Parts: sequence; structure tokens; C-alpha cells
Amino acid sequence: MKLEDAIEDFLSYCIFEKGLSDRTKSSYHNDLEIYKFFLENNSVTNVKQITSNHIKDFLKERNSEETTTIAHNLTVIKNFHTYLLKEKLVKENVSEFIERPKLKKSLPKTLSIEDIDKLLDIELNTPFDYRNKAMLELMYGCGLRVSELVNLEVNNIDMTNCLIRIMGKGNKERDIPLGEYSIYYLKSYLEVRNQLLKKKVCTKLFLNNHGQGITRQGFFKNLKELLQEKGLNPNVSPHTLRHSFATHLINRGADLRSIQEMLGHADISTTKIYTRVSDEKVLEDYNKYHLRSKK
Repeated sequence: MKLEDAIEDFLSYCIFEKGLSDRTKSSYHNDLEIYKFFLENNSVTNVKQITSNHIKDFLKERNSEETTTIAHNLTVIKNFHTYLLKEKLVKENVSEFIERPKLKKSLPKTLSIEDIDKLLDIELNTPFDYRNKAMLELMYGCGLRVSELVNLEVNNIDMTNCLIRIMGKGNKERDIPLGEYSIYYLKSYLEVRNQLLKKKVCTKLFLNNHGQGITRQGFFKNLKELLQEKGLNPNVSPHTLRHSFATHLINRGADLRSIQEMLGHADISTTKIYTRVSDEKVLEDYNKYHLRSKK
């Protein structure tokens, strides 16, 4: 089968059978176009011509890219070749024994408690101020992903039992306790939420200026404006609030299993990275403040 036709069939398979999102499909398409360009430059136009050496040479050529980019390239290529074998378009998976590059595990960036306090110090004048305050209190107070925040519906909030129901990755539900700050500012926001509806019907908890659910992009834009207004690093991402939530809990002695449950991590090894953040902060403070840390 021609390389171009095989890639097109694979992308269709990803959408209609694997149910991948448009965004993921676009990412796969970009990676495979780069791969196809390389193969065609090496006189490969049919999937049966591809060898493991072609893939290794492709990865060497991509060596100047970030490790994460190369790892993603290889993941897509491996999925593509697994598909080719599954559909019996080739006799073997030539990508099977090619190892992924080792990724450097960078520690998550966090905000200090002082910076969190500064960010959350929002003067409440308009319904949008109440909304922004409630969103940020909830995101930091519960360690939510931005996708979880914007997908919240009004009936996900249980004020009586002080809980919030989250639909996380893989459609896994979890209940997270609500703190007093989150409850107070959620109630304040709900009192003015109707002003944002613009006589429309929308079940999303947090609304934009069109009376519809706020998007990830909308939240990010509002966060960036607030960061600039407060004199904080404007490159802080929404995920930084989630990292800060977990790190601050670790620093105050919270149980790792409890944090895992609240974050919705399937594997506790993912949560353990926050203990490294905490350990590094201890070492940094020791070196900075202890009289005998340096000779």
C-alpha cells in the first residue's frame, strides 16, 4: 500500500474506531507528515519498504528537537506500524523493538503561598469578578485540572455535604471536599450567575460573557490578565495552581494517598513527584537560611 494512503487510513481508524479527538488526530497527522517527508526523501513510497533502520535514521535526524517531541514522534510511529500489522498490510512491526528516548522528569512549577494569596486577592465588583474569584478558589482549593473546572455543571456542587463531583480522565468520577473559602465564594458567585446567563439556558457552572460555558482558552486568558495585574509571572499556567495545591498539602504534612485521591491520579508514583518538590524546597531553605550550611 502507498505510504500516503496508509497514513490516511490510519488517521480515519484513529477517529472512527479509536475515538481520538480532533486535536489528537491533528497532532498525529503532523507527526506522520514529517515522517512521510523523511521516508519519501529516502525513496520509500510503500509501507512494505520501511525498515527499522529508516525509523532509527529518522529519530537521529530529529535529534535537535526536544526529547518530549521525539518521544511523541516515536509513539505515533509505533501506533502507525502496529496498525499496519493489525491490518495485515505488512508482515512485521518494524518499530516494535525501537526504544523510546528517556525523558527528563522536570519538577512541576509551583506558586508560593504568598503569590497564591496575591493572585486570589480579587476585588469583587462585577459578576465576572465573582466568577473569577470562585474559579480560582475552586481550582487551587481542590487541585482541579482546567478541563475539569470548565466542564463543571451546577449540579456537581453539593453544598450540604461540602463536596464537589469531578469527571476526570478516562471518565472516572471522584468527590473532593470543599473548603470554607471555596464554599463561600461559590455561593457568592451563584447569587450573581443569572446576570451572566443573558436569558439563556446553560447548565455549566462557570459562564462566559455570551452566557455559555467558559472555555479552557477563556480561563487561560483571564488568568493571564490577573497575573499581569498582580505583578506575577504571566507565564504561569492553569496547571501551576494544581501543582501548588498538591505541594502545599505535602509541605503541611498531608497523606500522599489522600492527595492521590483528590488529584485523581491512577498511580501513586505520579503523585510522588510532589514529595521531590517539597524535599528540594527544604534543601533550598536550609542552604539559604542555616548559618552553617556553607563554610
